[in-house]
Amino acid sequence: MKRNSELSSYTGPIKGVIFDWAGTVVDYGSCAPAAAFMAVFNKFGVDITAAEAREPMGRAKREHIAAILAMPAVAQRWQEKHGAAYTETDIDQLYEQFLPTQLSCLKDYSRLIPGTLETVAELRRRGMKIGSSTGYTHEIMKVVMGTAAEQGFEPDSMFCSGDVEQGRPAPWLCFENAKRMGVYPVQAIVKVDDTPVGIEAGRNAGMWTVGISKSGNLVGLNEEEISKIDASELQSKIEAATERHFAAGAHYVIESVADLPAVLDDIEK
Repeated sequence: MKRNSELSSYTGPIKGVIFDWAGTVVDYGSCAPAAAFMAVFNKFGVDITAAEAREPMGRAKREHIAAILAMPAVAQRWQEKHGAAYTETDIDQLYEQFLPTQLSCLKDYSRLIPGTLETVAELRRRGMKIGSSTGYTHEIMKVVMGTAAEQGFEPDSMFCSGDVEQGRPAPWLCFENAKRMGVYPVQAIVKVDDTPVGIEAGRNAGMWTVGISKSGNLVGLNEEEISKIDASELQSKIEAATERHFAAGAHYVIESVADLPAVLDDIEK
């Protein structure tokens, strides 16, 4: 077997970046989905913790609900409350309640994360395309994208988990963005996400991956909570988030989107 060394790796510039939404470019701490999941389960008489609500973050929302129900502690609480194990019908009913619950509180959680506009402006200056993907539905994203656009953020492409047969960690959302952006090879694209499952999707697509720690789901604190927490406790949370991203395969981990340009510089070296 012979190998063409000139074609074995890509050494050109970064041409595109694919951003996640909540916890990455909007909603500091990714608080909206966690709050909605907790509220929906409460409507069915089962309380879940913020940690339980956040654990499957990044997946399509019905998948997310199923993953929460599959947690042994939650499954036990459900059975104690309803007198039977949960069913697919229960998942469907929870999901039906999730959408209006999420929509009702969405605008309160759609503020851009500090540094987003400056980072995107720098990427535009460098001639890069901007893609995006999310576990939200299109109905939800109409609100999120509209609010983000009012603040100045408009990506070149956006795909929801429902646009593909398999959401994250499958690579299809990444590939759909690459096609829409018109960017190739995949090694010329950077996937930025605050969830391990999003990092796995980027790796499965063969892209560079950058995890978000401080502003994302794994730390799970909004800006006000960040300002009040003990510095050593916050640092511990950031380090734990960083370790989880690296375990998922992240090439880099940064505290927020504001730190991305320096990573792109390092990649291009």
